Amino acid sequence: MPSRIHVAPAQGAPALIALGANLGDPLAALRQAKAVLADLGAVTATSWLYRTRAVGGPAGQPDYLNAALSLETPLSPQALMLALLGVEALSGRVRLERWGPRLLDLDLIGYGPLVLHTPRLTLPHPRAFERSFVLAPLADVAPQWRDPSTGERVQDALERLGLDGLERLDARL
Repeated sequence: MPSRIHVAPAQGAPALIALGANLGDPLAALRQAKAVLADLGAVTATSWLYRTRAVGGPAGQPDYLNAALSLETPLSPQALMLALLGVEALSGRVRLERWGPRLLDLDLIGYGPLVLHTPRLTLPHPRAFERSFVLAPLADVAPQWRDPSTGERVQDALERLGLDGLERLDARL
């Protein structure tokens, strides 16, 4: 994957991004993605790494490596989402089946307090507060962040769902 991506700046807000991979070398993919994302703004916090069982999708998938980061970026949410899709494509990701195995998955979870519903982007991410594998890393970088639609805090949602199926590794993104 190339180490740089360039997108014209537009707005500016703290963005919360979830990262995951379960094919190839997931650790290398996540760390390379972090380096590329740093070109889009300032990475202000990173999570621990978590090994998680695949949820949904085809049976027999390898476990995922998941993480999260906070990014202060001048990009609009739409421009940032396009950049995330570009980083995935540069990593070799091809979208063949929903919830299938992947070389890299980048999800824009939140963009400050913004609530947005468009055909291409919904913020906050519509399933983030239903997934421990998103919430555990997110709690490392923004435990007090609230879903602007419901007001629920990340830490409270994680306590509600629990940590079943998650293993925190002794390494940070």
